[in-house]
Amino acid sequence: MSTDDQPRGLRRGLTQYGDAGFSLFLRKAFIKGAGLSDDALSRPIVGIANTGSGFNPCHGNAPQLIEAVRRGVLLAGALPVEFPTISLHESFAHPTSMYLRNLMALETEEMIRAQPMDAVVLMGGCDKTVPAQLMAAASANLPAIQLVSGSMLTGSHRAVRVGACTDCRRFWARYRADEIDAAEIDEVNDHLVPSVGTCSVMGTASTMACVSEALGMIPLGGGSAPAVTADRMRVAEDTGRLAVQLARTRLTPDRILTAPAFENALRVLLAIGGSTNAIVHLTAIAGRAGITIDLEQFDRMSRETPVLVDLKPSGDHYMEDFHAAGGMAEVLRALRPLLHLDCLTVTGRTLGESLEAAHAPFAQKVIRSAAAPVYGQGGIAFLRGNLAPGGAIIKQSAASPALMEHEGRAVVFENVEDLAARIDDEALDVHPDDILVLKNIGPLGAPGMPEAGLLPIPRKLARQGVKDMVRISDGRMSGTAAGTIVLHVTPEAALGGPLGLLRSGDRIRLSVSQRSLSVDLDDAELARRAAQREADARAQPPAPAPRGYRALFLKSITQADQGCDFDFMRGTEHRGVAPRADG
Repeated sequence: MSTDDQPRGLRRGLTQYGDAGFSLFLRKAFIKGAGLSDDALSRPIVGIANTGSGFNPCHGNAPQLIEAVRRGVLLAGALPVEFPTISLHESFAHPTSMYLRNLMALETEEMIRAQPMDAVVLMGGCDKTVPAQLMAAASANLPAIQLVSGSMLTGSHRAVRVGACTDCRRFWARYRADEIDAAEIDEVNDHLVPSVGTCSVMGTASTMACVSEALGMIPLGGGSAPAVTADRMRVAEDTGRLAVQLARTRLTPDRILTAPAFENALRVLLAIGGSTNAIVHLTAIAGRAGITIDLEQFDRMSRETPVLVDLKPSGDHYMEDFHAAGGMAEVLRALRPLLHLDCLTVTGRTLGESLEAAHAPFAQKVIRSAAAPVYGQGGIAFLRGNLAPGGAIIKQSAASPALMEHEGRAVVFENVEDLAARIDDEALDVHPDDILVLKNIGPLGAPGMPEAGLLPIPRKLARQGVKDMVRISDGRMSGTAAGTIVLHVTPEAALGGPLGLLRSGDRIRLSVSQRSLSVDLDDAELARRAAQREADARAQPPAPAPRGYRALFLKSITQADQGCDFDFMRGTEHRGVAPRADG
């Protein structure tokens, strides 16, 4: 059946009773119990995915946003219908929200498929929410548009501007180093999050909002408006209007989520100094759309794409400054010669046409030109070597320049429990030029790949004034974090990767300029250690068999370079590679 032949409105996806007429009759009877008229029920239906929750302050403005979306839908002549989905907040999900991202994607996809809607507004914002919703949209392939909750406002602590969560980490590091006392850390805690909304820096949530504009799933200018502003409410109303347009034109995600669109998104990720987590998320979304992300070509792109956005953690400003400076329109103007401007967006216009219609540029200090960048290359570099045969990444724009070419002795922690037990032990054998290594925090090992890659500086070194060290793991770190942190080492330790063979005292070499991460061990020694590890594993009693979602997760999860999606969720039709080798 062609798209134009598919039923609309209440006739979509009728419950199977063996009698389609009775199914529609019953559906209308029940929904009329909500007071809806035949006229209302004859309109196109726009579903609104509601991720509001008392456990999710990032989505604390959900009621106001949904009301604005409903207004836009009604003004455009359609029927808005809200429905709930899983809500994930980074700080309110155990063991980590990443463990639940795929569950949210599955649930959202199935709710889109199961319920009668002609288009869907995906309302979210917090770190894993937008990725999960876009994964669902790519799989369901129903007309869809993303609406983010927007960033929180900044606060003030003793006349110093602060915002979550780069400043959360900065003040906590000062507290660990005894630079501030318990009274002050409690005081700053009151000011870091002065409103609802996502983190006020270029963390994962803001990164995903920006790259979603570049992908074409958020209209230009719709990603950066702060959560508690009139701009955000107007964006929400316009999102409702656009959703009705999508329902009528039947513009589906597969026409928007193309390989060139993902290349645009990756280019923007590098230019905004965005979160390393976005690599994993974009790879997962692309996989759902049948597109492969080539990390080697991504690194080539990184060498030619400077960081242009002066936001924390790579710079000095906050998301509300970025929005006031013109937001993504200014970034895209600066990148214009490097973009695929013919990519379609949810507005029905191309990216180039949207850029032509955007506000005129004006003088500002937050978004730089390519001639005067914040950082000369892209924010993220891709590494390889005998320690990471499948690759690893580092956020070079937020790293310490003095540590980006470094050789040091490994200080190894087997897991997060080992780290917690020993990191602040005064007897820990550790020096400032050592390299901290944390194993078993990958997709399988943790499980869920938590944001534990930002290992704390050992307290005794922090008290000596040490601010940064090279740290390596198979896990992730928050997009709000900074430091010389090597992440996403693949294969992970729990899957038999070389990272799992490291011992304290081994010599590790990091060269960001050479894109290299290696350990000074020959192949024979690595093979000997691998054989010993296998023998030790066989000697251990079998672990209890997992059940439920955990069993599904452990059986089906892929590695970081595959997006940490379930292996059975990749699109069946291969639709391209991004970035292209000749891009």
